Amino acid sequence: KNFKVIEAAGGVVQNDEKAVLFIFRNKKWDLPKGKVEKDESIQETALREVEEECGVFDLKLGDFITKTYHIYEYKKQQILKISHWYKMKSSTKSLKPQIEEDITEVVWKNDNQIQLALKNTYPNIKLLLKSLQ
Repeated sequence: KNFKVIEAAGGVVQNDEKAVLFIFRNKKWDLPKGKVEKDESIQETALREVEEECGVFDLKLGDFITKTYHIYEYKKQQILKISHWYKMKSSTKSLKPQIEEDITEVVWKNDNQIQLALKNTYPNIKLLLKSLQ
């Protein structure tokens, strides 16, 4: 079957206390990411999407972590979404969810809170965070 390929990028953002930045959207905990726009590098996308979705503006880009793959159907078309994930750092305290993207919460989560969030997230996010432990 022919897939339409969509490239996306996002971040596993940590603060000075090593908490991780999570967003809450569609009744699940997720990490900030989004589609690559025309004439934009993957790194630029990752930073822009985290800024837009979470309201953070002091991001520092770290190492590339991995890619995740997600297949879904949209308007009878099979889509393959390839997400490129980067480590990032931020010390922003006041977070602002991007409501127009249906993000209702943005929060820093410590290890215990992350374990709870992983009970209500996507398989790719579990894999991504496990790869960092």
